[in-house]
Amino acid sequence: MSQPTQVDPRGLRVVAGITAAVLAAVLVIPSEPVRIVLLAAQVAVFAVAALVGLQASPYAKVYAAVVRPRIGPPAELEDARPPRFAQIVGLAFTTVALVALLAGATTVALIATAFALVAALLNAAVGLCLGCEMYLVLRRIAPSGA
Repeated sequence: MSQPTQVDPRGLRVVAGITAAVLAAVLVIPSEPVRIVLLAAQVAVFAVAALVGLQASPYAKVYAAVVRPRIGPPAELEDARPPRFAQIVGLAFTTVALVALLAGATTVALIATAFALVAALLNAAVGLCLGCEMYLVLRRIAPSGA
């Protein structure tokens, strides 16, 4: 079995900060068309990170091109599987939000967006990745499905 992909944890926090900014904009901008565009863009970003890989995410590319060259290589890397699972969770919440918004269920959309925003803010501000913690709990419950 090959080694799991490793990622720079600082990049994950920067990505979470960008995500939080986008989701906060969805909550505060009153225009439905703008909300739809922002949510659709965030769904696409989550989909790329979850389905293709964390490094393929547009936000990760910004980090790699703009931030990392200025701060240098990380002291340690971490396993990419938990944050990739977290991207799947973010994809689920933002997809629910987008579908709800398109269906006219604005309250449902805003609640789903708010949940995703809280998770992104926790990761960006203090490094607590709720989706990563969910991944670890699920691995303990069902350890054989690597």
